[in-house]
Amino acid sequence: IINARRLFGMGSVKMSEKIDMVINLELWDSKKVYDRMGMSNEMTEILGNQVPILTIPVKPGRNLAVIIEVAAMNNRQRKMGYNAARELFQLLGLELPEEEDTGIKTIPF
Repeated sequence: IINARRLFGMGSVKMSEKIDMVINLELWDSKKVYDRMGMSNEMTEILGNQVPILTIPVKPGRNLAVIIEVAAMNNRQRKMGYNAARELFQLLGLELPEEEDTGIKTIPF
């Protein structure tokens, strides 16, 4: 346990912050099916707020900082209305996968 306020100073501590996304990093499992296209809209609830959740399979030796940064930038683009996966499907002339009735799948946090 560390005291971040004491260790890094008062300027490094925020009183509150908005959570934009939850990222689950898990060891790669070849038997599990992952959403590699990013078409799912899974959400979780944190303190009554719906937050997007993303599960990323990783292996040892991968650059996690870059992986997480790209996921965060992609989430920001989605919030601004751009969906790279949807554009790729359209460029390839493929039909978009069917979405659930609500389009949102809630996973408890």
